[in-house]
Amino acid sequence: MFSIQQIEKEHEKVKSGADFPKYIQALKQMGVQSFQTLVKDSSTTYLGTNNNTLTSEPQYEPLFIADEVTTDTFKTKLREHQQGKTDYFTFCSDCAVNGIEKWVMDLEKMTCVYYDKTGNDILTEQISEV
Repeated sequence: MFSIQQIEKEHEKVKSGADFPKYIQALKQMGVQSFQTLVKDSSTTYLGTNNNTLTSEPQYEPLFIADEVTTDTFKTKLREHQQGKTDYFTFCSDCAVNGIEKWVMDLEKMTCVYYDKTGNDILTEQISEV
């Protein structure tokens, strides 16, 4: 069974997208199977083994999510974040401006799916292994 405090401790180690694979591996070891993060405030719901479900508190004041998705710009900003060029809040802000409402990480399939406000799958990525 995992706790929000354990997850937050691991998340503190993530300084950019380049640190993300190690974070995912740590969550898997805790028993997290998937999670959904809302871009508007970074509140996240974690699902784990034995039906363990926890939701974190908002991490910042709500961001406005654009109605229109600008897929190419979002992909560029995502790539920059994954290369370590932006911090987490900047990435969330970039998601909001480009119409991304949330992402869902499936740690069993090792995928991350980004969605718009109407629930459309904008991008599905494989999560890299450490």
